[in-house]
Amino acid sequence: MITAAALAAPTASLSGYTIGVTSDRRRDELASLLENRGARVVIAPALRIVPIADDAELRAATRACLGTPPDIVLVNTGIGMRGWLEAAEGWGLVEPLRAALSRAYLIARGPKARAAIRAAGLREQWSPEGESYEEVVDHLTARGVAGLTVAMQLHGDSQPEYAEALQAAGAQVIEVPVYRWAAPIDPAPLHRLVDLITGRLVDAVTFTSAPAVGALLRAAGQSTTPLLDALRADILAACVGPVTAAPLRRHDIPVVTPARARLSSLVRTIVDELPRRALSLEVAGHKLTLRGHAAIVDGALKPLAPAPMAVLRALAATPGRVLSRAALLRTLPRGADEHAVEMAVARLRAGLAAPGVIQTVVKRGYRLPT
Repeated sequence: MITAAALAAPTASLSGYTIGVTSDRRRDELASLLENRGARVVIAPALRIVPIADDAELRAATRACLGTPPDIVLVNTGIGMRGWLEAAEGWGLVEPLRAALSRAYLIARGPKARAAIRAAGLREQWSPEGESYEEVVDHLTARGVAGLTVAMQLHGDSQPEYAEALQAAGAQVIEVPVYRWAAPIDPAPLHRLVDLITGRLVDAVTFTSAPAVGALLRAAGQSTTPLLDALRADILAACVGPVTAAPLRRHDIPVVTPARARLSSLVRTIVDELPRRALSLEVAGHKLTLRGHAAIVDGALKPLAPAPMAVLRALAATPGRVLSRAALLRTLPRGADEHAVEMAVARLRAGLAAPGVIQTVVKRGYRLPT
């Protein structure tokens, strides 16, 4: 149990909530930020980054940039910029590449790309305010790219729609693939996260890249529809920025994003949003708030197991209404029987330790008295 005084501290702002993390490269950092706010974290990388420093495509793209120095270079990611220069160094081409880049109009799509550019001794000329590809394309087409060469450092996968838009405006486009997305070595955590989402056993899922959304949907397989339904109705989808959010929005999933694409800002957004969604009510003289896998009773947070929590949520959805054992049984995992309902109610009463909150109505069922 977390007392009312402890629950008021920032370190407990996410206590009672379970949050899924789908990122790989910075998963530990994001998990720590969430755990430091009291959250229970489920780490399930949807993808992993595979460098392709020895890839023939990257070498060919680099030589193309040296043969026809680009007028404009779009740096999509910090890891991509660093990887490109490291690969060029291995081929003995880093100084010619840096010289070519120094003469180009450099665009940093976000702060990490900007930091990598400056760490290389270069300077960006422009960055999009919203960090989106659409802004970059609009900026360049308004500026004029006819007859110019544009080098695009790719963000894992090709972005044909943006390359085609620049080509339609008269540019020659060189795509620079520095790394690729690949499936996680161990897919079990991702499949477990799918089960937790469809079972409404997580309260939020975080995404730090658009490809991770597609990977999660592929992992869902035949459970894709239940997963989408859960994300649309009950589970908070939190994305680091609008580019990451786009594929979720195409599935009509409500998404929250921070004003700035930072992990710390993403966590603050979750801290603001999840408690706002909590259901609060007065029952038998007690103030009751439902939070993920816990209930706050008169200011004290009390964790509950999934079955008692499911019963509490069902009863709290319609305070005063009597729910039969058969109705409550439908809220429990498959295979449970009416005896499991009685056990869940008994454990719920013990966990809440608030007399009168769960009322038995003889021969009818249970209710929260109003």
